[in-house]
Amino acid sequence: MNIFKPVVFCLLALYATGLHAQSTERRSITQKKISGTVKIDGDLKDADWSAAPVADKFTQFQPTPFLPEDKGNETQVFFLYNNDGIFIGGYVHERSTDSIAAELTGRDGFGNNDFIGITFDTYRDKQNAFEYFITPLNEQWDAKFSPNSKGNNEDFAWNAVWQSAVKMQPDGWSFEMFIPYSAIRFGNKNIQDWGLNISRQRRKSGQKSFWSPLDPTINGFLTQEGSLKGFENIKPPLRLQLSPYLAGYFNHDDNVKPGTPKSSFPVNGGMDVKYGINQAFTLDMTLIPDFGQVQTDNLTLNLSPFEQRFSENRAFFTEGTELFTKGNLFYSRRIGGQPIRYSKLNTGTNEKVLNNPSKSKLINATKISGRTQKGLGIAMLNSVTKPQYAVIETATKDTRRFETDPLTNYNVFVLDQTIKNNSSISFVNTSVIRNGGDYDADVAAALFDLNNKTNTRNVGGKISISNIFKGNQTVTGYAHSVYIRKTSGRFNLTVYQDLENAKYNKNDLGFFTNNNTMDQGTYGSYSWNTP
Repeated sequence: MNIFKPVVFCLLALYATGLHAQSTERRSITQKKISGTVKIDGDLKDADWSAAPVADKFTQFQPTPFLPEDKGNETQVFFLYNNDGIFIGGYVHERSTDSIAAELTGRDGFGNNDFIGITFDTYRDKQNAFEYFITPLNEQWDAKFSPNSKGNNEDFAWNAVWQSAVKMQPDGWSFEMFIPYSAIRFGNKNIQDWGLNISRQRRKSGQKSFWSPLDPTINGFLTQEGSLKGFENIKPPLRLQLSPYLAGYFNHDDNVKPGTPKSSFPVNGGMDVKYGINQAFTLDMTLIPDFGQVQTDNLTLNLSPFEQRFSENRAFFTEGTELFTKGNLFYSRRIGGQPIRYSKLNTGTNEKVLNNPSKSKLINATKISGRTQKGLGIAMLNSVTKPQYAVIETATKDTRRFETDPLTNYNVFVLDQTIKNNSSISFVNTSVIRNGGDYDADVAAALFDLNNKTNTRNVGGKISISNIFKGNQTVTGYAHSVYIRKTSGRFNLTVYQDLENAKYNKNDLGFFTNNNTMDQGTYGSYSWNTP
């Protein structure tokens, strides 16, 4: 039986469907350069704001697309820049200040808040953007934005350092923001235009509006962005951050062997380094990390036959990782995770395990990531964990050590090239190299995601090869995914197939529950865009 026949049949049916998507005119604004600076107090009293270009005439996205904002609830946003960064000011009108929804939720917490959001597509590739949000109580959110095959992906684990202020007004609220060039990544060109969109959310009315109109029947958010013009000779400052740490602990155990101290006072020290190599690339390093302040995992009772997947809480492995997630081959909890022989101790008769570390200790980790002006994203992560040993008491009351995890090197390498029509091709490789006679592992994948010129059809997929190296033996596995989609219009449709053969295994640096499977199917949707 040809496993591709059902898929091919559905693909032909999909492409037989027609589409006439509504087109919307893209807007642009040319900002003004100033020689001085603007005081960030939320009041818009600086003289430079009076001559700043304004982005206004927002249109609704919800509940009724393309309707203008309600009269008396209009939005105005102003743009200025200097040699240090971008100034954004705005006035958010409300007919009744009682209609302003605001609550304290903390950084990156949406809550029940009105907000203004600024989206910059600095490379104009319609696939990578930076978002900065502010609420009426001056709480900040920021994120890296990138679309993927399952929709849009906003990485709120990414945080930048920028300024903002808000002032309540009799007919709404005003705000000011300053985003230094150190808080954003962009290419090396003397004259630049960035993609731009501005969003406003009014929670109590359920209205969401945009400066550059969004058509819900057209695929993508960044594909419908406007333009911010006027950047000339902008250069980022030196981006260097050193974060040394020193951590002390007090441990007490009443059940130690006689003659052994019951209390201990271990001290750990290390350093985190963040360095901007150039406008686009950033180096992050952590040396002898402690992670003692990181949130612990919740205890769970897992009654399934599969491994439990946990969230990553270590900042080093959550910030700026959008490239590393390509292909879904990297599960960062493998680094510093449970030793490979944690539950396979070689104990003899009348022997007792005195100590068996449940986590491997990280010696160092380094990552470099960024994107060139020509749209080539490059990311590399390398980390090393030190050997772990269980301490076993023998029948003669002596102790011996049993190695549960060898010295191990973990590596992830990603190339992601954006191409025309909001498309991309990628290569991802993960490898785990263990010292001594333990097995090594390597997984490689090629990905593609292609759109037609009208952004109405999409085809993509992934081909992946896994290799397990044990002495002179190599076990090679194969997996693929393929999908084709109708992505614009009120009626959308997806056809897909996923396959992993019996020897495919990406679990050494990825998360994988079962192989020897094939899934294929189709799903569709029809949208009503008016209340």
